[in-house]
Amino acid sequence: MIRMSHGVVLCVLALLVMGVVMVNSAGLSVPPDPALVSSGMVTDAAFAKMEASYNPISFEQVFFGRTTKLAAFALLAMLAGYMMNVEKFITLRGAKSPIPWILGAIVVTLLLVHVPGIGREVNHSSRWIGPPSYGFQPSELAKWGMVIVIAWFAVRHGDRLRSFTRGFLPALGIIGLVCVLIAKEDLGTAVLVFGACTLLLCVAGLRWWHAALLIPIGALGAWAAIIASPYRMNRLLAWRDPWQDAEGIGYHVIQSMSAISGGGLTGRGLGNSLQKFGYLPEDTTDFIYAIICEELGVMGSLMVVALYAGLLLCGLAIVTRGASRADADRIVPPFSRLVGIGILLMIGLQAFINLVVVTGLAPTKGIALPLLSSGGSGWVMIGFSLGLVLSIERCALQRERALGYKVGDGSDGNTAPRVNASLEGIATA
Repeated sequence: MIRMSHGVVLCVLALLVMGVVMVNSAGLSVPPDPALVSSGMVTDAAFAKMEASYNPISFEQVFFGRTTKLAAFALLAMLAGYMMNVEKFITLRGAKSPIPWILGAIVVTLLLVHVPGIGREVNHSSRWIGPPSYGFQPSELAKWGMVIVIAWFAVRHGDRLRSFTRGFLPALGIIGLVCVLIAKEDLGTAVLVFGACTLLLCVAGLRWWHAALLIPIGALGAWAAIIASPYRMNRLLAWRDPWQDAEGIGYHVIQSMSAISGGGLTGRGLGNSLQKFGYLPEDTTDFIYAIICEELGVMGSLMVVALYAGLLLCGLAIVTRGASRADADRIVPPFSRLVGIGILLMIGLQAFINLVVVTGLAPTKGIALPLLSSGGSGWVMIGFSLGLVLSIERCALQRERALGYKVGDGSDGNTAPRVNASLEGIATA
Protein backbone atom coordinates (compact mmCIF):
# COMPACT_ATOMS: atom_id res chain seq x y z
CA MET A 1 0.00 0.00 0.00
CA ILE A 2 1.38 3.40 -1.00
CA ARG A 3 1.43 5.87 1.88
CA MET A 4 2.37 9.53 2.20
CA SER A 5 5.41 8.54 4.26
CA HIS A 6 6.75 6.74 1.19
CA GLY A 7 6.61 10.03 -0.71
CA VAL A 8 8.50 11.80 2.08
CA VAL A 9 11.21 9.13 2.09
CA LEU A 10 11.58 9.21 -1.70
CA CYS A 11 11.94 13.01 -1.71
CA VAL A 12 14.48 12.88 1.13
CA LEU A 13 16.51 10.19 -0.66
CA ALA A 14 16.45 12.16 -3.92
CA LEU A 15 17.55 15.37 -2.18
CA LEU A 16 20.34 13.61 -0.27
CA VAL A 17 21.65 11.86 -3.39
CA MET A 18 21.58 15.14 -5.29
CA GLY A 19 23.24 16.82 -2.32
CA VAL A 20 26.10 14.30 -2.22
CA VAL A 21 26.64 14.55 -5.98
CA MET A 22 26.46 18.34 -6.16
CA VAL A 23 28.62 18.95 -3.08
CA ASN A 24 31.33 16.76 -4.59
CA SER A 25 30.92 18.48 -7.95
CA ALA A 26 31.06 21.96 -6.43
CA GLY A 27 34.11 20.97 -4.39
CA LEU A 28 36.05 19.90 -7.49
CA SER A 29 39.45 21.59 -7.68
CA VAL A 30 41.79 22.24 -10.61
CA PRO A 31 45.25 20.60 -10.60
CA PRO A 32 48.02 23.24 -10.38
CA ASP A 33 49.88 23.98 -13.61
CA PRO A 34 53.71 23.66 -13.40
CA ALA A 35 53.90 26.54 -15.88
CA LEU A 36 52.99 28.84 -13.01
CA VAL A 37 56.44 28.21 -11.52
CA SER A 38 58.38 28.43 -14.78
CA SER A 39 56.69 31.71 -15.62
CA GLY A 40 57.55 33.12 -12.22
CA MET A 41 53.90 33.69 -11.24
CA VAL A 42 54.28 31.60 -8.06
CA THR A 43 57.20 30.39 -5.99
CA ASP A 44 58.20 26.75 -5.55
CA ALA A 45 56.92 26.84 -1.98
CA ALA A 46 53.56 28.25 -3.05
CA PHE A 47 53.27 25.66 -5.83
CA ALA A 48 54.01 22.85 -3.36
CA LYS A 49 51.25 24.17 -1.13
CA MET A 50 48.84 24.22 -4.08
CA GLU A 51 49.73 20.62 -4.93
CA ALA A 52 49.19 19.54 -1.32
CA SER A 53 45.74 21.15 -1.23
CA TYR A 54 44.65 19.65 -4.56
CA ASN A 55 42.00 17.01 -3.92
CA PRO A 56 40.68 15.30 -7.06
CA ILE A 57 37.29 13.61 -7.07
CA SER A 58 37.65 9.85 -6.66
CA PHE A 59 35.39 6.83 -6.20
CA GLU A 60 36.35 6.61 -2.53
CA GLN A 61 35.62 10.29 -1.93
CA VAL A 62 32.14 10.13 -3.48
CA PHE A 63 30.99 6.85 -1.93
CA PHE A 64 32.93 6.83 1.35
CA GLY A 65 33.70 10.51 1.88
CA ARG A 66 32.50 12.85 4.60
CA THR A 67 29.39 14.00 2.70
CA THR A 68 28.23 10.44 2.03
CA LYS A 69 28.76 9.47 5.66
CA LEU A 70 26.72 12.47 6.81
CA ALA A 71 23.93 11.50 4.42
CA ALA A 72 23.96 8.01 5.95
CA PHE A 73 23.84 9.53 9.46
CA ALA A 74 20.86 11.64 8.36
CA LEU A 75 19.00 8.51 7.23
CA LEU A 76 19.83 6.74 10.51
CA ALA A 77 18.55 9.80 12.39
CA MET A 78 15.35 9.67 10.34
CA LEU A 79 14.94 6.00 11.30
CA ALA A 80 15.46 6.91 14.97
CA GLY A 81 12.81 9.61 14.73
CA TYR A 82 10.44 7.18 13.00
CA MET A 83 10.71 4.72 15.89
CA MET A 84 9.71 7.36 18.46
CA ASN A 85 6.20 8.25 19.59
CA VAL A 86 5.81 12.04 19.33
CA GLU A 87 3.08 12.05 21.98
CA LYS A 88 5.60 11.01 24.63
CA PHE A 89 7.02 14.54 24.50
CA ILE A 90 3.80 15.81 26.08
CA THR A 91 2.52 12.84 28.09
CA LEU A 92 5.63 12.58 30.27
CA ARG A 93 5.52 14.91 33.28
CA GLY A 94 7.92 16.33 35.83
CA ALA A 95 11.59 15.39 35.59
CA LYS A 96 10.74 12.83 32.91
CA SER A 97 9.38 15.51 30.60
CA PRO A 98 11.90 16.23 27.82
CA ILE A 99 10.67 19.81 27.24
CA PRO A 100 12.68 21.55 30.01
CA TRP A 101 15.73 19.55 28.99
CA ILE A 102 15.34 20.51 25.34
CA LEU A 103 14.92 24.20 26.17
CA GLY A 104 17.83 24.07 28.61
CA ALA A 105 20.07 22.35 26.06
CA ILE A 106 19.20 25.02 23.47
CA VAL A 107 20.11 27.90 25.79
CA VAL A 108 23.28 26.27 27.17
CA THR A 109 24.70 25.29 23.78
CA LEU A 110 23.95 28.73 22.34
CA LEU A 111 25.96 30.22 25.21
CA LEU A 112 28.81 27.70 24.86
CA VAL A 113 29.75 29.01 21.40
CA HIS A 114 31.15 32.09 23.17
CA VAL A 115 33.32 30.10 25.61
CA PRO A 116 37.00 30.07 24.55
CA GLY A 117 38.22 26.57 23.84
CA ILE A 118 34.70 25.27 23.22
CA GLY A 119 33.19 27.59 20.63
CA ARG A 120 34.77 27.80 17.20
CA GLU A 121 34.74 30.80 14.88
CA VAL A 122 33.98 30.31 11.18
CA ASN A 123 33.70 33.23 8.75
CA HIS A 124 33.98 35.75 11.60
CA SER A 125 31.04 34.21 13.49
CA SER A 126 31.11 31.92 16.54
CA ARG A 127 28.48 29.38 15.51
CA TRP A 128 30.19 26.04 16.07
CA ILE A 129 31.10 23.71 18.92
CA GLY A 130 33.61 20.90 18.48
CA PRO A 131 36.34 19.95 15.99
CA PRO A 132 36.37 21.37 12.44
CA SER A 133 35.65 18.03 10.74
CA TYR A 134 32.51 17.14 12.68
CA GLY A 135 31.46 20.27 14.53
CA PHE A 136 28.01 20.96 15.88
CA GLN A 137 25.90 24.07 15.31
CA PRO A 138 23.72 24.86 18.35
CA SER A 139 21.43 26.90 16.11
CA GLU A 140 20.40 23.63 14.41
CA LEU A 141 19.28 22.23 17.76
CA ALA A 142 17.45 25.50 18.40
CA LYS A 143 15.57 25.35 15.09
CA TRP A 144 14.08 21.92 15.58
CA GLY A 145 13.93 21.95 19.37
CA MET A 146 11.89 25.15 19.41
CA VAL A 147 9.24 23.49 17.23
CA ILE A 148 8.67 20.89 19.96
CA VAL A 149 8.79 23.47 22.77
CA ILE A 150 6.29 25.83 21.13
CA ALA A 151 3.95 22.96 20.17
CA TRP A 152 4.07 21.76 23.79
CA PHE A 153 3.32 25.27 25.09
CA ALA A 154 0.41 25.71 22.67
CA VAL A 155 -1.24 22.41 23.67
CA ARG A 156 -0.46 22.45 27.39
CA HIS A 157 -1.60 26.08 27.75
CA GLY A 158 -4.15 26.11 24.95
CA ASP A 159 -6.85 27.51 27.23
CA ARG A 160 -4.90 30.75 27.68
CA LEU A 161 -3.13 30.99 24.33
CA ARG A 162 -5.54 33.68 23.15
CA SER A 163 -4.86 35.78 26.24
CA PHE A 164 -2.35 38.61 25.77
CA THR A 165 -0.78 38.44 29.23
CA ARG A 166 -1.09 34.72 30.02
CA GLY A 167 -0.53 33.28 26.55
CA PHE A 168 1.05 35.70 24.10
CA LEU A 169 3.67 37.30 26.38
CA PRO A 170 5.06 34.02 27.83
CA ALA A 171 5.33 32.55 24.32
CA LEU A 172 7.03 35.73 23.11
CA GLY A 173 9.45 35.52 26.04
CA ILE A 174 10.53 31.97 25.14
CA ILE A 175 10.90 32.72 21.43
CA GLY A 176 12.58 36.07 22.07
CA LEU A 177 15.18 34.64 24.45
CA VAL A 178 16.29 31.97 22.01
CA CYS A 179 16.23 34.28 18.99
CA VAL A 180 18.32 36.94 20.76
CA LEU A 181 20.96 34.32 21.59
CA ILE A 182 20.98 33.13 17.97
CA ALA A 183 20.89 36.62 16.40
CA LYS A 184 24.18 37.71 17.94
CA GLU A 185 26.04 35.40 15.54
CA ASP A 186 23.42 34.31 13.00
CA LEU A 187 20.66 36.81 12.23
CA GLY A 188 19.30 34.75 9.34
CA THR A 189 18.60 31.70 11.50
CA ALA A 190 17.09 33.93 14.20
CA VAL A 191 14.65 35.35 11.63
CA LEU A 192 13.85 31.81 10.46
CA VAL A 193 13.13 30.54 13.99
CA PHE A 194 11.12 33.66 14.87
CA GLY A 195 8.99 33.37 11.73
CA ALA A 196 8.36 29.62 11.96
CA CYS A 197 7.48 29.71 15.67
CA THR A 198 5.14 32.68 15.17
CA LEU A 199 3.31 30.94 12.33
CA LEU A 200 3.07 27.77 14.42
CA LEU A 201 1.45 29.73 17.25
CA CYS A 202 -1.03 31.20 14.76
CA VAL A 203 -1.93 27.70 13.58
CA ALA A 204 -2.37 26.68 17.23
CA GLY A 205 -4.88 29.45 17.87
CA LEU A 206 -2.95 32.62 18.69
CA ARG A 207 -4.96 35.74 17.92
CA TRP A 208 -3.88 37.20 14.59
CA TRP A 209 -3.68 40.71 15.98
CA HIS A 210 -1.28 39.43 18.63
CA ALA A 211 0.84 37.93 15.87
CA ALA A 212 0.66 41.21 13.96
CA LEU A 213 2.32 42.90 16.93
CA LEU A 214 5.34 40.68 16.37
CA ILE A 215 5.96 42.15 12.91
CA PRO A 216 7.18 45.58 14.10
CA ILE A 217 8.96 43.95 17.05
CA GLY A 218 10.81 41.56 14.76
CA ALA A 219 11.52 44.29 12.21
CA LEU A 220 12.98 46.59 14.88
CA GLY A 221 15.11 43.77 16.26
CA ALA A 222 16.42 42.86 12.81
CA TRP A 223 17.14 46.51 11.98
CA ALA A 224 19.02 46.97 15.26
CA ALA A 225 21.12 43.89 14.49
CA ILE A 226 21.88 45.24 11.01
CA ILE A 227 22.86 48.69 12.29
CA ALA A 228 25.10 47.14 14.96
CA SER A 229 27.08 45.08 12.42
CA PRO A 230 28.76 46.80 9.45
CA TYR A 231 28.98 43.56 7.44
CA ARG A 232 25.19 43.15 7.66
CA MET A 233 24.68 46.70 6.44
CA ASN A 234 27.07 45.97 3.56
CA ARG A 235 24.98 42.95 2.60
CA LEU A 236 21.87 45.12 2.50
CA LEU A 237 23.63 47.71 0.33
CA ALA A 238 24.98 44.98 -1.95
CA TRP A 239 21.50 43.60 -2.45
CA ARG A 240 20.15 47.01 -3.47
CA ASP A 241 22.93 47.63 -6.00
CA PRO A 242 25.69 44.99 -6.20
CA TRP A 243 27.38 46.76 -9.13
CA GLN A 244 28.29 49.80 -7.06
CA ASP A 245 31.14 47.69 -5.63
CA ALA A 246 31.42 44.69 -7.93
CA GLU A 247 34.77 43.56 -6.50
CA GLY A 248 33.77 44.21 -2.89
CA ILE A 249 30.44 43.90 -1.16
CA GLY A 250 28.58 43.08 -4.38
CA TYR A 251 30.95 40.30 -5.47
CA HIS A 252 28.97 37.46 -3.89
CA VAL A 253 25.65 38.43 -5.45
CA ILE A 254 27.15 39.05 -8.89
CA GLN A 255 28.93 35.69 -8.99
CA SER A 256 25.75 33.92 -7.96
CA MET A 257 23.82 35.64 -10.75
CA SER A 258 26.58 34.73 -13.21
CA ALA A 259 26.34 31.07 -12.24
CA ILE A 260 22.56 30.99 -12.61
CA SER A 261 22.53 32.81 -15.95
CA GLY A 262 25.37 30.65 -17.28
CA GLY A 263 23.34 27.46 -16.94
CA GLY A 264 20.60 28.26 -19.43
CA LEU A 265 17.89 25.68 -20.04
CA THR A 266 19.92 22.47 -19.83
CA GLY A 267 23.05 23.63 -17.98
CA ARG A 268 26.75 23.28 -18.71
CA GLY A 269 26.68 19.65 -17.63
CA LEU A 270 27.43 17.91 -14.34
CA GLY A 271 30.89 18.91 -13.11
CA ASN A 272 31.32 21.63 -15.75
CA SER A 273 30.58 24.70 -13.64
CA LEU A 274 32.99 27.59 -14.10
CA GLN A 275 31.95 29.67 -11.09
CA LYS A 276 33.00 26.99 -8.60
CA PHE A 277 36.67 27.40 -9.52
CA GLY A 278 37.38 30.14 -7.02
CA TYR A 279 34.77 32.65 -8.21
CA LEU A 280 31.62 31.88 -6.19
CA PRO A 281 32.19 31.77 -2.40
CA GLU A 282 30.36 29.16 -0.30
CA ASP A 283 29.60 27.15 -3.43
CA THR A 284 29.15 23.87 -1.51
CA THR A 285 27.02 25.36 1.27
CA ASP A 286 24.75 28.40 1.12
CA PHE A 287 25.09 28.94 -2.65
CA ILE A 288 24.98 25.38 -3.93
CA TYR A 289 21.69 26.14 -5.70
CA ALA A 290 23.57 28.53 -8.00
CA ILE A 291 25.93 25.68 -8.96
CA ILE A 292 22.92 23.40 -9.56
CA CYS A 293 21.44 26.04 -11.88
CA GLU A 294 24.73 26.41 -13.73
CA GLU A 295 25.43 22.70 -14.19
CA LEU A 296 21.89 21.33 -14.56
CA GLY A 297 20.12 24.39 -15.94
CA VAL A 298 16.48 25.35 -15.53
CA MET A 299 15.43 21.70 -15.55
CA GLY A 300 17.68 20.87 -12.61
CA SER A 301 16.61 23.93 -10.65
CA LEU A 302 12.93 23.09 -11.18
CA MET A 303 13.61 19.53 -10.07
CA VAL A 304 14.90 20.86 -6.75
CA VAL A 305 11.77 22.99 -6.27
CA ALA A 306 9.56 20.01 -7.20
CA LEU A 307 11.28 17.77 -4.63
CA TYR A 308 10.73 20.30 -1.86
CA ALA A 309 7.11 20.75 -2.94
CA GLY A 310 6.59 16.98 -2.93
CA LEU A 311 8.20 16.65 0.49
CA LEU A 312 6.02 19.39 1.99
CA LEU A 313 2.79 18.19 0.37
CA CYS A 314 3.30 14.58 1.48
CA GLY A 315 4.20 15.77 4.97
CA LEU A 316 1.12 17.99 5.09
CA ALA A 317 -1.06 15.05 4.08
CA ILE A 318 0.38 13.10 7.02
CA VAL A 319 -0.18 15.75 9.70
CA THR A 320 -3.72 16.53 8.44
CA ARG A 321 -4.71 12.87 8.21
CA GLY A 322 -8.37 12.43 9.11
CA ALA A 323 -8.73 16.16 9.82
CA SER A 324 -12.36 16.25 8.59
CA ARG A 325 -13.47 13.36 10.80
CA ALA A 326 -15.31 13.93 14.05
CA ASP A 327 -12.61 12.00 15.92
CA ALA A 328 -9.70 13.65 14.11
CA ASP A 329 -7.86 14.41 17.36
CA ARG A 330 -7.89 10.72 18.25
CA ILE A 331 -6.15 9.84 14.99
CA VAL A 332 -3.53 12.61 15.00
CA PRO A 333 -3.55 14.33 18.43
CA PRO A 334 -3.14 18.13 18.50
CA PHE A 335 0.43 17.99 19.81
CA SER A 336 1.60 15.60 17.08
CA ARG A 337 -0.20 17.66 14.47
CA LEU A 338 1.49 20.89 15.63
CA VAL A 339 4.94 19.27 15.78
CA GLY A 340 4.53 18.01 12.23
CA ILE A 341 3.30 21.38 10.97
CA GLY A 342 6.18 23.14 12.74
CA ILE A 343 8.76 20.85 11.14
CA LEU A 344 7.28 21.41 7.69
CA LEU A 345 7.14 25.17 8.29
CA MET A 346 10.81 25.22 9.28
CA ILE A 347 11.90 23.23 6.22
CA GLY A 348 9.70 25.22 3.84
CA LEU A 349 10.79 28.62 5.17
CA GLN A 350 14.46 27.61 5.20
CA ALA A 351 14.33 26.43 1.59
CA PHE A 352 12.38 29.54 0.54
CA ILE A 353 14.84 31.94 2.21
CA ASN A 354 17.82 30.21 0.61
CA LEU A 355 16.28 30.25 -2.86
CA VAL A 356 15.32 33.93 -2.75
CA VAL A 357 18.80 34.84 -1.45
CA VAL A 358 20.66 32.85 -4.10
CA THR A 359 18.49 34.28 -6.88
CA GLY A 360 19.12 37.83 -5.65
CA LEU A 361 15.59 38.50 -4.38
CA ALA A 362 16.77 39.05 -0.79
CA PRO A 363 19.99 40.17 0.95
CA THR A 364 22.66 37.54 1.49
CA LYS A 365 22.07 35.34 4.55
CA GLY A 366 23.87 32.29 5.87
CA ILE A 367 20.90 29.95 5.43
CA ALA A 368 21.67 26.51 3.99
CA LEU A 369 19.46 24.64 1.54
CA PRO A 370 17.94 21.71 3.49
CA LEU A 371 19.41 18.30 2.60
CA LEU A 372 21.36 19.80 -0.32
CA SER A 373 23.94 22.22 1.05
CA SER A 374 27.01 20.54 2.54
CA GLY A 375 25.82 19.68 6.00
CA GLY A 376 26.76 18.11 9.28
CA SER A 377 24.53 18.62 12.27
CA GLY A 378 22.00 20.24 9.92
CA TRP A 379 21.43 17.09 7.87
CA VAL A 380 21.21 14.91 10.97
CA MET A 381 18.69 17.18 12.72
CA ILE A 382 16.53 17.49 9.59
CA GLY A 383 16.61 13.71 9.18
CA PHE A 384 15.51 13.17 12.78
CA SER A 385 12.76 15.78 12.48
CA LEU A 386 11.38 14.23 9.31
CA GLY A 387 11.53 10.87 11.08
CA LEU A 388 9.12 12.35 13.64
CA VAL A 389 6.76 13.26 10.78
CA LEU A 390 6.91 9.65 9.56
CA SER A 391 6.25 8.51 13.13
CA ILE A 392 3.06 10.59 13.17
CA GLU A 393 1.67 8.55 10.27
CA ARG A 394 2.80 5.26 11.85
CA CYS A 395 0.99 6.07 15.10
CA ALA A 396 -2.05 7.41 13.20
CA LEU A 397 -2.39 4.08 11.39
CA GLN A 398 -2.31 2.29 14.75
CA ARG A 399 -5.02 4.57 16.11
CA GLU A 400 -7.18 4.06 13.00
CA ARG A 401 -6.97 0.30 13.46
CA ALA A 402 -7.86 0.69 17.13
CA LEU A 403 -10.85 2.85 16.20
CA GLY A 404 -12.02 0.26 13.73
CA TYR A 405 -11.22 2.13 10.54
CA LYS A 406 -10.09 0.17 7.55
CA VAL A 407 -6.49 1.27 7.02
CA GLY A 408 -6.20 3.03 3.69
CA ASP A 409 -9.90 3.94 3.68
CA GLY A 410 -10.05 7.48 2.36
CA SER A 411 -13.49 8.04 3.87
CA ASP A 412 -13.81 11.20 5.91
CA GLY A 413 -17.19 10.38 7.35
CA ASN A 414 -18.18 11.91 10.65
CA THR A 415 -19.51 8.68 12.15
CA ALA A 416 -16.76 6.95 14.07
CA PRO A 417 -16.73 3.13 14.15
CA ARG A 418 -16.67 1.11 17.38
CA VAL A 419 -13.69 2.07 19.53
CA ASN A 420 -11.25 -0.70 20.30
CA ALA A 421 -10.01 -0.79 23.88
CA SER A 422 -6.40 -0.96 22.71
CA LEU A 423 -6.54 2.70 21.66
CA GLU A 424 -5.70 3.86 25.15
CA GLY A 425 -2.32 2.14 25.06
CA ILE A 426 -1.10 3.77 21.87
CA ALA A 427 -0.22 7.13 23.42
CA THR A 428 2.16 5.44 25.84
CA ALA A 429 3.48 2.80 23.45
